[in-house]
Amino acid sequence: MQKTLIARVLPAALLALASGTASAAGFQLLEQNASGIGNAYAGSAAVAENASTIFFNPAGMTQLQAREVSAGLSLVRPSFKFTNQGSIPAGPSSAQDAGDWAALPNAYLSWALNKDLYVGVGMGAPFGLVTEYNRDWVGSAHSIKFDIKTININPSIAWRVNEKVSIGFGLNWQKMDAEYVRRAGAVTPLLGPLSPLSSTFVTLKADDASWGWNVGALFSVSEATKVGVSYRSKVKHELEGSLAFSGAAAQNPAFGGTTTDSSASADVELPDTFIASFAHKLDPRWELLGDVSWTGWSSIEKVDIVRTSGNLAGTPLATAQTLETDFQDTWRVALGANYQLNDAWKLKFGVAFDETPVKTAESRLTSLPDNDRIWFSFGGQWKPNKGSALDMGVAYLYVDDTEINNGEAVDAAQRKVRGLVKGEYDSSVWIVGAQYSMSF
Repeated sequence: MQKTLIARVLPAALLALASGTASAAGFQLLEQNASGIGNAYAGSAAVAENASTIFFNPAGMTQLQAREVSAGLSLVRPSFKFTNQGSIPAGPSSAQDAGDWAALPNAYLSWALNKDLYVGVGMGAPFGLVTEYNRDWVGSAHSIKFDIKTININPSIAWRVNEKVSIGFGLNWQKMDAEYVRRAGAVTPLLGPLSPLSSTFVTLKADDASWGWNVGALFSVSEATKVGVSYRSKVKHELEGSLAFSGAAAQNPAFGGTTTDSSASADVELPDTFIASFAHKLDPRWELLGDVSWTGWSSIEKVDIVRTSGNLAGTPLATAQTLETDFQDTWRVALGANYQLNDAWKLKFGVAFDETPVKTAESRLTSLPDNDRIWFSFGGQWKPNKGSALDMGVAYLYVDDTEINNGEAVDAAQRKVRGLVKGEYDSSVWIVGAQYSMSF
């Protein structure tokens, strides 16, 4: 059975508790709070309704109480049904469902030094990816497991310039871990030289810690309208680790060192993001929210896994596999509304369109069977007293039928060892979450 979880990304201290599944296109995680789920994250850089504004727009801290904490948990249930439609070598043709419940926590603290200067810190995971299949599936020479985890610690500061303008800045210490497992060659009885490779498995494990930054501004256009803009920088990771082989051809000198254990490296530049948001109160009960965001996915054109020891040091090899991502920059548009039912309850609604960075079926990876998705969201906020709030939300993500046609026929003479994966994914995602916030 094929098993896929996109984006199991967690702070190390919480890894034993839960894992997360990406909801945004690519392997970006929007669930940096659960309070935004009900609005499909519309108005994310403008609402500043709890301390999680540290991630979306640090300038929003100036709208909070003197001291606030916020913590949340999002539960995600993806479904990815793959149907084989002519892969080479041939493999299972029946549809396979992938995905299971996973969890993504977050936590934030905001503190006013005086009426105009605030500091805060947030913890979350803005990017992540896990895809995991059985070892005998048709695309096992492309990937069996691809696992990226990030931990992001975000100390921030905000300054109220005047009653109309606030600005904020943050630093981001980000830890990234990667694990990539695949078969060294496609399973085929027709090509003798490939037989040892088809029963050999290669595993890359690598990690890195790096720094980024983010900045934001919040404008109180009127008593009813707020506009927020924010930017998060690229973060370049120079991953270092090991390349290990197991199975029939492992450590065999007959393969010229291509199946010998070694150290390895891989560079990846996670994309920058820009958000422009608004929040406008129509009347005492209704509030409109909007969001336009851009993500610079073209920073990931390909990922070369390179040996850094042994007689083949410095070379990306077929048995290590370069990932030809060829991503494109993407846009996301979201609209939301809030309805103040009474003093204690607020209802939330939202829709969004989220564009995939994957250009074509030919460049779609088995490790990321991603496509455009549409959000339909609903939620509510309960305020039992003036100093605390509990937000709850649910979202259904409709994902277009996703074609994949990646690879080529196996050819030992030309070292084409991965095979062709051709088929279709039928995908969708459910998200539920809750966020508790309090001032003290």
